[in-house]
Amino acid sequence: MLFALVAERLSAFYEYGQWLTDAQAATLAAGWLARSGRAMPLEQRRQLAALSDGMARQMASTLSREAGLFAAHEMMESLDPNYHSELANTVMQTCEGLIDVSATVNG
Repeated sequence: MLFALVAERLSAFYEYGQWLTDAQAATLAAGWLARSGRAMPLEQRRQLAALSDGMARQMASTLSREAGLFAAHEMMESLDPNYHSELANTVMQTCEGLIDVSATVNG
């Protein structure tokens, strides 16, 4: 979920020049979960939204526009389980580490 939110945030930023708000990200996550018949408490969605914002902004601050567009595209494509990307795998590992740290801090 964190990876998908980061991908959506980067895509929106590079496509429209605006960042999704945490409320928009939490609502987006709720929609994804509802379509798959799952749910997540609002507080947990808010935490993921905040983590995704920080991570997406950090990535954008270190990438040129062209590299950012490429990263966002690779991440969005990687939401399809049949698409494999080294970049997306690296970002996914970073997301997993961020969730682990967040769980330890908030635990």
